[in-house]
Amino acid sequence: MKRHTLALAAALFVLPLSALAHKQWLVPSSTVVAGKDVWVTVDAAVSNQLYYPDHVAMRLDNIVITAPDGSTHAPQNPATGKYRSVFDVQLQQQGTYRIANTGGGVSASWEAADKLCPGPDGKPAPAGPRGCFLRNASADDIANKIPKNAQNVKVSEGISRVETFVTNGSTSNVATIGKGLELAPVTHPNDLFAGEEATFKLLVDGKPAAGLEIEIVRGGTRYRNAQDEITVTTDANGEFKVNWPEAGMYWLETSTTDDKTSVPQAKQRRLSYVATLEVLPQ
Repeated sequence: MKRHTLALAAALFVLPLSALAHKQWLVPSSTVVAGKDVWVTVDAAVSNQLYYPDHVAMRLDNIVITAPDGSTHAPQNPATGKYRSVFDVQLQQQGTYRIANTGGGVSASWEAADKLCPGPDGKPAPAGPRGCFLRNASADDIANKIPKNAQNVKVSEGISRVETFVTNGSTSNVATIGKGLELAPVTHPNDLFAGEEATFKLLVDGKPAAGLEIEIVRGGTRYRNAQDEITVTTDANGEFKVNWPEAGMYWLETSTTDDKTSVPQAKQRRLSYVATLEVLPQ
């Protein structure tokens, strides 16, 4: 036990800080299937290690499943436990499905002179040690619920997307959304092989996003001391290339900020994107 504890402490000491950060992910039971009426089961979690649920389950309120014809569907048989959520996806169409957990909204924080904050029932409640907060707020909430004499007011907007891709039969075009930070495949996300180079493009509100840094980590981090992360940066056209070193499930993450907010009170917009991609052996 003592040797195990020392080894674990040593391993944690040499890991980069990014290795200890919580990672959101969606992992399908299969990324490529074939049939007229087939299913996949998707695990959804926020964890410290890939892809091992060890922190909290992902909420399923904002899961959107986009079929090859562009129609959207809700997850089937959803269930949430302590460390992970699961749901099923029925793939009735031929082509590529985009399975995503989307998030967005305006949040605010401030210090109240009277030490009272808006409570969940609409009545004033005592402020916490870090002051008052509003989450998923509207423009009216920002205008009406923050006192005029509030101090250190910070308002920000966030748009997030966590996704994966599953193809039934032949691959099909993956349409972009045109809002927030998203992946526009050049190489199809269900056509990735170890030892081969793949090309992708990142967009912000439908336009190429240059100069974004992307972190890519192969799953199974629980069983190795090094993250072996790959770091790449988008070029002037928003494109980046990856040469996959070996087969496996890979976690891809990037983020950025700008001032293109939807409410005038927010001075900053935070955009984040995460994808799980499967790389197959040659």
